[in-house]
Amino acid sequence: MSNIPQIRIPATYMRGGTSKGVFFKLNDLPESCQMPGEARDKLFMRVIGSPDPYAAHIDGMGGATSSTSKCVILSKSSVPEHDVDYLYGQVSIDKAFVDWSGNCGNLSTAAGAFAIHAGLVDPARIPQNGTAVVRIWQANIQKTIIAHVPVTNGQVQETGDFELDGVTFPAAEIVLEFLDPSDDSEDGGSMFPTGNLVDDLEVPGVGTFKATMITAGIPTVFVNAEDIGYTGTELREAINTDQKALARFEQIRVAGALRMGLIKTPEEALTRQHTPKIAFVSAPKEYKASSGKTIGTGDVDLLVRALSMGKLHHAMMGTCAVAIGTAAAVPGTLVNQAAGGGEREAVRFGHPSGTLRVGAQAKLVNGEWTVTKAIMSRSARILMEGWVRVPGDAF
Repeated sequence: MSNIPQIRIPATYMRGGTSKGVFFKLNDLPESCQMPGEARDKLFMRVIGSPDPYAAHIDGMGGATSSTSKCVILSKSSVPEHDVDYLYGQVSIDKAFVDWSGNCGNLSTAAGAFAIHAGLVDPARIPQNGTAVVRIWQANIQKTIIAHVPVTNGQVQETGDFELDGVTFPAAEIVLEFLDPSDDSEDGGSMFPTGNLVDDLEVPGVGTFKATMITAGIPTVFVNAEDIGYTGTELREAINTDQKALARFEQIRVAGALRMGLIKTPEEALTRQHTPKIAFVSAPKEYKASSGKTIGTGDVDLLVRALSMGKLHHAMMGTCAVAIGTAAAVPGTLVNQAAGGGEREAVRFGHPSGTLRVGAQAKLVNGEWTVTKAIMSRSARILMEGWVRVPGDAF
């Protein structure tokens, strides 16, 4: 009978935006896990409680949803003019792998706050009272994120009256700036990797759909809700209880990934569940959010529903919100058309939990659309801190 004692690792459990994750300082990890590889992946899976055939995460820190199966590593930055390096791992719920292919925009909020909590930011950059500007190097996608974190009495201010749909209680507002968010590492420099604002995306065995495929924030495939039989007002239960619908969304996502050049074969999509995202858009309509709140037609510019790790997200992923804001700023995309067309620097969109406003500055340079910055507000707070324990042979 195995009797290997558990080890304990300093960790902090945080909410960031509409996500939760387990945060680590790089130097606190076991030595074998301080570098990318199998040991680190095994550790994170055991921390979260994956793979779990019961899809419940009873024996781990995960919450059995894509929003709550996340781990984060922070360290002092290796990049000049930055405070911290932020590395994000999306842990699969039912399969044995960790996806490192993208960022989590929601936990980017918590990364800024945790950087201060953990003493990773030069104290000279933290005001006694005011706003600390934390310069984050997002190591997964090699991009800069600026977090404007409120500080009171030299400490991160976590409580406040900022309300975020999808989060039950108000908290302090943290403003995020995603600089140059187009993921040029994936496509050689084009924000629209196919070269088109709208494509006819052929999905074998399903059909052909109009699609906007963009890499800003996170690679995302947008389709029109009505083209796939939806209104755009759907809540989680309408999608996540329909296995045929989920399978069809995955087929569309795989076709988009192939067309965007993110994968070379459909089989590769099995180990790249985090990206690209698949989302469907529609013009504003009245609907009742999951909280029971009525969202009126005049409350939003458009409606968006997005899937993460194979399920409809309960609100909206932060990185996907960047993609939405950027695509909305480019006249002619499906997102822009759903919002009424024309030039715009910000949109408020409806999602299953309510609404969210995101701004983006896009411009046409030498025939190529580029985005210089996307901005949104979120909140974050520590839920628990101390040590996480895992069996000593877990990694």
